Amino acid sequence: MTSPRLTLRYYGDPVLRQKATPTEVTPDLASFVQGMFECMYRAEGIGLAAPQVGALRRVFVLDVLPEAAPRVKRAFVNPVITERDGTSVAEEGCLSIPGIRHDVKRAEHVVVEALDEMGAPFRLEADGLVARAIQHETDHLDGVLFIDRLSAIQRKLLDGKLKRLAAEGAVESSGSSPSL
Repeated sequence: MTSPRLTLRYYGDPVLRQKATPTEVTPDLASFVQGMFECMYRAEGIGLAAPQVGALRRVFVLDVLPEAAPRVKRAFVNPVITERDGTSVAEEGCLSIPGIRHDVKRAEHVVVEALDEMGAPFRLEADGLVARAIQHETDHLDGVLFIDRLSAIQRKLLDGKLKRLAAEGAVESSGSSPSL
């Protein structure tokens, strides 16, 4: 079974603002997840949510190699963040909003429960970059973008860039630093 060649959706695409629905584990899910990983790698990202490829399914993938921690490479199907603790502010970017990066406040530690692409349940405790990526991708599943977490003044300063992105319909690009 070959994986589908998925393409990124960009800021201004209405699918990015819609809430994804719970996903059934079906025979095609593993192929879809593989296609998500391939799309994420083409764009040089570390995380990708299904709405970013036009699918309103509660699925995201991560491939994060944080400093001083083991690599986290896996699919999260129907994820639920059950615990959040501490706060951290760090720069984020998004594959669906190329060229824009900003500091975002998130929980420093999270616990997430999900299924893998084969339907096996798992629980993951995460800190730092992995916790940030889980929160960023879970937001995508709820139609929330990282720019929504900025203050009104910060968003206003980005308004011109965002309007240009929406009007031009950004093309699939690769960034110099990892985006979620």
